[in-house]
Amino acid sequence: MSTNTLSALAEPSDFEAVARTRLGELLVQAGKLSARDLDRALSAQQEMGGMLGRVLVRLGLVSESDVAQALSSQLGIPLVRADGFPDLMPDVEGLLPGFLQANAVYPLRQENGQLHVAMAVPQDAFVVKALRLATGCVIQPHLALESDIEKALAEPVEEAAVDEEDGFGEGFDGGDFVEHLKDLASEAPVIRLVNAIIGRVTDLRASDIHLEPFDDGLHVRYRVDGVIHAGELVPPRLSAAVNSRVKLLAHLDIAERRLPQDGRIKTRVKGRELDLRVSTIPTVHGESVVMRVLDRASVRLELENMGFEKDTLARFNALLSRPHGILLVTGPTGSGKTTTLYAALAKIDASTQKIITVEDPVEYQLEGINQIQVHSQINLTFANALRSILRQDPDIIMIGEMRDGETAQIAVQSALTGHLVLSTLHTNTAAGAVIRMQDMGVEPYLITSAVNGVLAQRLLRTLCGHCKQPYEPGPEVRSNTGLARFCAATQPIYRAVGCEHCRHSGYRGRTGIHELLVLDEPMRRAIIDGRDANILNSIAAQSGMLSLHEDGLRKVAAGHTTLDELARVTQDHSDA
Repeated sequence: MSTNTLSALAEPSDFEAVARTRLGELLVQAGKLSARDLDRALSAQQEMGGMLGRVLVRLGLVSESDVAQALSSQLGIPLVRADGFPDLMPDVEGLLPGFLQANAVYPLRQENGQLHVAMAVPQDAFVVKALRLATGCVIQPHLALESDIEKALAEPVEEAAVDEEDGFGEGFDGGDFVEHLKDLASEAPVIRLVNAIIGRVTDLRASDIHLEPFDDGLHVRYRVDGVIHAGELVPPRLSAAVNSRVKLLAHLDIAERRLPQDGRIKTRVKGRELDLRVSTIPTVHGESVVMRVLDRASVRLELENMGFEKDTLARFNALLSRPHGILLVTGPTGSGKTTTLYAALAKIDASTQKIITVEDPVEYQLEGINQIQVHSQINLTFANALRSILRQDPDIIMIGEMRDGETAQIAVQSALTGHLVLSTLHTNTAAGAVIRMQDMGVEPYLITSAVNGVLAQRLLRTLCGHCKQPYEPGPEVRSNTGLARFCAATQPIYRAVGCEHCRHSGYRGRTGIHELLVLDEPMRRAIIDGRDANILNSIAAQSGMLSLHEDGLRKVAAGHTTLDELARVTQDHSDA
């Protein structure tokens, strides 16, 4: 629930306590709030300050919509929803975009000398007077949510349009073109549009923003819980300006459109610090931009909260507590490998041990841990950094990724000389990591001596708690999927339905599934004998390892996810 739009939902700060209480009483009378909760909110307001409506929503006692309805009744001012806004904002002489943005005002219509406006704080006499003086009209205020006003103001308007004859082609030399792009990217409508695109991240809980250019404009898409969702369509005339605005924020060269570039944006969205990792790449229609969202507030650095089953977590913690050796985490991009390693490091007492990481990039800064950012431009590679940090007398080393044989060889030598090494590999299964290390040139006898264990993981979407629906899958489904092993014959499982809480997807949030391969004596003998990944998997299963699919079935039986979601994530999890 957004807290930055709450000024739209409460009376101004100069209202007397009686007026503030009246809003609370309206909510109590409507059954939206208990008298006890109102007393709590009033006490919190005395300590925190601010408006009662904002305090009520921050405490989670009522919804924004409930407060807006009550405030509309209290003030006698009509409430207008986003769908009540005009398709095109009327052009009112005397109103500047900066004033509208700063005061959260949106003109609705002008008729018979009257100007109807949507306002976040319609009882603000100063703003109403300023509107009257600027336009010469009688002002008719309406109440609206500030988020709705901001979104409407962020819609592209003709002021930012580029004439077709300007063309970004003929008539511009290199310098003029760059300056023209900078001017476009600095215009208020483009700035608001980019801010609105980035601002949706917190509402959608998105992990990535994709800006993809095509003939019909710039397609904005968001990855939510690992699945891509369509967003806005930016008109072709604004595509270059929007991309340039993002590149300016990321301190990239906006004149260079032929080569890929990488940068970062640090910004604050709705009270949360966001770090956006920006990547651009040229396509036939322009530059494709992807912003990876690194949100410190949402990252969970506790292994206990990452979906580990108790038996798997106990064995993983046992591997972490070993004084030396290699512990690998494997999986495709976006499967949470780095987060798992961060959580593992957070569990280790950095005050009693020297911990050094080599990462590309450093995604989250961890307290008490020395983190090194790889810079290939100056030849600070994983391998070169590893050679240097071994002279720093570390106890624990984390390598962001084993990308080549040289890095793997140094990691093995580090493990054999008394260091605990944590790292990741891009393989589909735990046993596949052993084969990959052999492909990198690491001898089997070194693997058996250095590697303690391999954790393979994936992220599954979890069912929305408000709309998930139980059903009986039937004996055939139980047998074919293997669910019968983990779920009693009479026990129902759940399917995704969809509601307003999960944006009608049926899912909200993600959890991990894991398979943990521990190198015991039978496994070491098989590796020395040169067995393939399938045989290694069979040996691990005989020792008690559950596969990713089997661990996922435990999540299905527990009602956390669905068979369809499990099949989507694990349909190709072999390295054969």
